Amino acid sequence: MNLETAESIELAGKARRLNAAFDGLSAQQMLSRLLHGGVAGRVAVISSFGAEAACLLSLVANKDPSTPVVFLDTRKHFAETLGYVDDLMDQLGLTTLVRARPSLRSLTVEDPDGEQNQRDADRCCYLRKTLPMVGVLSNFDCVLTGRKRFQTSDRAKMDIVEVQETWLRVNPLHDWSHEQVTAYLDEHGILQHPLVAQGYPSIGCEPCTQPSSDVRGGRWAGTDKTECGIHITTDGKVVRAEGPDGKGPDPE
Repeated sequence: MNLETAESIELAGKARRLNAAFDGLSAQQMLSRLLHGGVAGRVAVISSFGAEAACLLSLVANKDPSTPVVFLDTRKHFAETLGYVDDLMDQLGLTTLVRARPSLRSLTVEDPDGEQNQRDADRCCYLRKTLPMVGVLSNFDCVLTGRKRFQTSDRAKMDIVEVQETWLRVNPLHDWSHEQVTAYLDEHGILQHPLVAQGYPSIGCEPCTQPSSDVRGGRWAGTDKTECGIHITTDGKVVRAEGPDGKGPDPE
């Protein structure tokens, strides 16, 4: 058995054990075990700083405000998003922001005119999101995300704990509804992304985001694309509802 296979098997086993341990727990209880119980090693939270991102960030800040917050700066964000990053980090008292950016050299070669998103949106996400994100997340053992089952059909059956690359991905808000998120943000007086009030229920890169009445409908409008590069592995697979054994849909 080679080392890579042994590590993959060990990681899958850990995901199964944590899924069993977290079954029936609240998001707050899961975060306590992850951030204080040491059950998953080095933990970071990944955030798009989009329309609903503040919910998970607030929950994390309440447990450990020094938790690294990984923000993917694709160099295509709305100016409002970049300002929101600083404002929300300050309001919540989060102290450690890690920015993952695509290199200017790679963009010069692959996307010299900045319009790759119009030619091949998946390739654009791979260059601007997947590659830089993997470079940063490889420094951690566990990554927290704000993904929720109600958001897309791909996410509807996702596990609480998944294997991605060489780390675990945990979805503490997996069973939260849009209404629950909104109620939490309102109750705690948390800053909302300024574009929410302008009709953007889901916010990503500026060229690929439009106002919409649907929670994810404004992303990649007119295409069948539903998942960004943050949740795509380096071999091009969209991480969907795969179990810890790695079995699931074929890559796109």
